[in-house]
Amino acid sequence: MTAAKNVLIVDDEAMLRESVSAFLKTKGYGVYEAENGKDALDILSRRPVALVLLDLMLPGLPGEEVCRAIRRQSRVPIIMLTAKAAEQDLLDGLMNGADDYVTKPFSVLELYARMEAVLRRAGDELKPLAQRFSWNGDDLVIDLEHDEVYKQGRRLNLTGSEWRILLALVQHPGKTFSREALIDLVYGPAFDGFDRAIDTHIKNLRKKMETDPKAPRYIRTVHGMGYRFGGNEP
Repeated sequence: MTAAKNVLIVDDEAMLRESVSAFLKTKGYGVYEAENGKDALDILSRRPVALVLLDLMLPGLPGEEVCRAIRRQSRVPIIMLTAKAAEQDLLDGLMNGADDYVTKPFSVLELYARMEAVLRRAGDELKPLAQRFSWNGDDLVIDLEHDEVYKQGRRLNLTGSEWRILLALVQHPGKTFSREALIDLVYGPAFDGFDRAIDTHIKNLRKKMETDPKAPRYIRTVHGMGYRFGGNEP
């Protein structure tokens, strides 16, 4: 079983883990299971995992903290499994670095479709021909050869969604992307959530790569239209 087929299910409900695991195995996936955040982080430190299904309401270490811990070391796609259907709860999950979410109760077919979409997007070749971009005296550097972003020499940990948004903007400097266009890019055209999810990803990106997130130099807001990349603009 290759790393590209390994999924980690993190949930304290044994029946849910067993049912999802059994279904995914019929689809050719390798499955690791963890009933708490500590075990999940231990597995991720030792095993190759291509995607994490993460319950937010875990005993001990909360799912939000697990998500943040994963993001400090990896860009592995994370799908939240949550009974919290309120918009702000879902936005908070995205703020912590999740790529997508499925609200409980859900069907395994719905979950499978979301997984396939997230993994497909993670594997998409969204790269320009050049291998290295830099702006403002190497204040911001994007290294395509190693899939890394640096701010003043410090490597940034971006989520898969943040990475795809940034690459789309960088490939088309000056072009304004609507929220709808970015939703198609990050989630796919079948996304039935809320467009504020994109605003959350943009906010996270600005916190990581802008010297002053409140006066962004790189990711500019075009009021009433969307976002564009400013690059070397003052």
